[in-house]
Amino acid sequence: MTTLSPPKRKHSTAWRKSIKGRRAIGIILTFALLIPIGIVFVMPFIVMVSTALKPLNQVFAFPPRLIPETPQWQNFPDGWYGYGYVDFTTCTWNSLKITVNNIIGNLVSCTLAAYAFARLKARGKNFFFAIVLATMLLPTEALVVPQYVLFNRFGWLDTHLPLMVPPWFGWPFFIFLLRQFFLTIPEELVDAAKIDGAGHARILVQIFVPLSKPALATLAIFAFIGNWNNFFGPLLYLRTPDVQTLPVCLVQYQGAYGNTDWHLMMAVATIAVIPVLLIFIFGQRYFVEGIATSGVKG
Repeated sequence: MTTLSPPKRKHSTAWRKSIKGRRAIGIILTFALLIPIGIVFVMPFIVMVSTALKPLNQVFAFPPRLIPETPQWQNFPDGWYGYGYVDFTTCTWNSLKITVNNIIGNLVSCTLAAYAFARLKARGKNFFFAIVLATMLLPTEALVVPQYVLFNRFGWLDTHLPLMVPPWFGWPFFIFLLRQFFLTIPEELVDAAKIDGAGHARILVQIFVPLSKPALATLAIFAFIGNWNNFFGPLLYLRTPDVQTLPVCLVQYQGAYGNTDWHLMMAVATIAVIPVLLIFIFGQRYFVEGIATSGVKG
């Protein structure tokens, strides 16, 4: 009777070391590739903050310096309150009001539509969902004139209604995102809830919404960034300073003859970017999870 001899420790140890060495090389190469790419993406933000801390005569100095000799922290209050004809506090409040309304509107309308496309049984459901996706192919510029004429007839120009009402009627990308996530929820949970006598409203509120927190957080982050940074819509529909939003108010720093206070403009822009950074930092885990799991099932 023959017995199997145990593997030699030397070979197994060498094999493990080679595997660890390959993994280490792969990690090093990955970071060597990602770090330069990350620096390229972060550089505009660094330049903006650097410009916000410089005096005006050093903004375009050559050679440029990212770290100013004497940081001018006074640029931030000067930029925020320095222009008497631009009330940045009111502009910020308008942007916040529109953004919060649109986030809630997108969450409510897109959740209802996504649940209907994912779980309700109806004839032509897939056809109408294809039409919803087809609207994503339309360029925004093709809808500008019809929407402007429509809102003008409603008497909504120079009000926040053209910016706050449409989100309550859904957004194609958000509907698609939530539908894909809803399809990953096991059908057994829905069947068990139906056996207990739950209707669609209860199933949606008590099962789908709690299980879809990553997707809903992703939707909220996208909606916040898109509405907070929206420039074209307020520029098109709003006229008086009392209803303007923060991105449009920032343009007031650009002089008609090229006399722009870049240091003050970048100071206010830095303040405007802070909410976006905070939202992404605190919601990053839900954002990555929601994006990663929304396309699992088609």
